[in-house]
Amino acid sequence: MKQSVRVLMIVPLIWSALSTFAVAQTKTNSPLPVQRQLSRLGLERAWWAQAVINPSRDKVEHVAIDEDVVYVQASSGVTTAFDAETGHQLWAVQLGRFDQPSFPAISNEDEALIVVGSTMYGLDKYTGRMLWNLTISGQPSTGPSVDDNQVYFGTLDGRVYSYNLKKIHRLFEERRLPEWSWEAEVWMYKASKEITSPPIVDGRVVNFASRDGSLYSVTALERKLKYQMETDKPIVAPLARLGDTMFVASEDSSFQALNLFDGQVKWEFTSGLPIRKPIWAVNNDLFILPERGGIYCLDPTTGNRRWSHPNLTHYLASLGGTVATMDVDGNLVMVSRENGQIVGALPMRRFTVQTGNERTDRIYLATQTGLVVCLRQMGHNFPIFHRFPDRLPLLPELEPDDNDSPAAKTESSNE
Repeated sequence: MKQSVRVLMIVPLIWSALSTFAVAQTKTNSPLPVQRQLSRLGLERAWWAQAVINPSRDKVEHVAIDEDVVYVQASSGVTTAFDAETGHQLWAVQLGRFDQPSFPAISNEDEALIVVGSTMYGLDKYTGRMLWNLTISGQPSTGPSVDDNQVYFGTLDGRVYSYNLKKIHRLFEERRLPEWSWEAEVWMYKASKEITSPPIVDGRVVNFASRDGSLYSVTALERKLKYQMETDKPIVAPLARLGDTMFVASEDSSFQALNLFDGQVKWEFTSGLPIRKPIWAVNNDLFILPERGGIYCLDPTTGNRRWSHPNLTHYLASLGGTVATMDVDGNLVMVSRENGQIVGALPMRRFTVQTGNERTDRIYLATQTGLVVCLRQMGHNFPIFHRFPDRLPLLPELEPDDNDSPAAKTESSNE
């Protein structure tokens, strides 16, 4: 514990000079798009910022997003958090030792959870304050998933673990972590091979896939097996969810929509190519990216194909009537959400760290050296929340213009 706290205090001092150097480099040789270029696509730059990173030895490993915070994780173990709307740096902390393997951060409304090496860290997402750290069983193969009561993760030997969040907090307050981490364990479920993606959870069931081609669904509290489904080849792409529908892709080129709770197949789609990249379910659109097959937009209710593009390689965000994507040449490409027609493109070749955003209508891109840029639709100062619209803060009520008041309208009609 003492060592972790000391590292947290020292990091801003050690890395401030490195961050300043990186910002200076950005200003002298900026890859940032200018407004004249962006306006052609109906976009504007909301903000840009520099993550804390040593550009001479480190690179950005992960960029994770929620409605409030953007997390930039460097290979050194330093995570930098930015306000998702303003780009203001909230905090930067060193987690674990340099160059330990890590997984993308996940979060709920209050905490950010990050797995580095064999340790899971719980941080206050707004301040970076350490809330707890837990030594996890086995060698993790996935990042964590979390619901209101428990946190889950998978391991290389095919195990899925569940830990009680309240018990974790209590053990930490009693200064019994990480030594007594095992006391917070609720259950363990053993599959035959490596768990390939973070579990899909909703508080009632936990669904996860194994490299043996099996999909498992167990109850969240008792780990009772509800159903098991097998595919001909491994399930490698992360599972995705939209409402009570779960989407599963396997390396035999099959893609299925299942009922989250009973495993009944709603529809199937065959791409002809294996699907290994993440699946993106946003509003009433479903995006899949087969290997060397471009991008497909499907109807999530029926599985019918709406459109496809063979040269697009990444889904970035959905912005009203358009979809932001990247192509094979490193261009930001805006596509009509309705029919797939290309609206326009913009070179963004140095922004090679591309992460999809299914939470809001913002586009986030980063360079390997930690330069982060946020793009939005022109004039859209307030974000649209896709997954959790109820979390959108109340917008300020504007005073009516004098000319729009009833009295003004009456006077105008009298004239």
